[in-house]
Amino acid sequence: MDVAKTDLENIRIDLQMHRDFMLRLIENPLLLEHESFTTLLLAVFHLIEELTIRPDLSGLPESDLFHLSGDIKRAYGMLVNEWLDYMNYLRKNYPYLFSLAMRTNPFDQVSSPIVR
Repeated sequence: MDVAKTDLENIRIDLQMHRDFMLRLIENPLLLEHESFTTLLLAVFHLIEELTIRPDLSGLPESDLFHLSGDIKRAYGMLVNEWLDYMNYLRKNYPYLFSLAMRTNPFDQVSSPIVR
């Protein structure tokens, strides 16, 4: 990821907008039993803190951009792994839910819920 070409302010706003929801997730004792998901949430919370604590995300030195890039890559990589595990679970147990999830795949820019 080239963080220098990334809209860090937009990422900050999006993550802050969903912070309360993620707090409710991490408070759920059932989800805490899933260590990889808890680790993902902690990585995302760390990223939120890193982006929030900086008053201005423009003009950051290359060393700080490198640091933020690592935080983003960590959270994104964990998110992708969790999503793939969930898709595998749906495929095996709930094929109808899996079908919709594949048609609305967040990693496919041309995905559509319409069955073709």
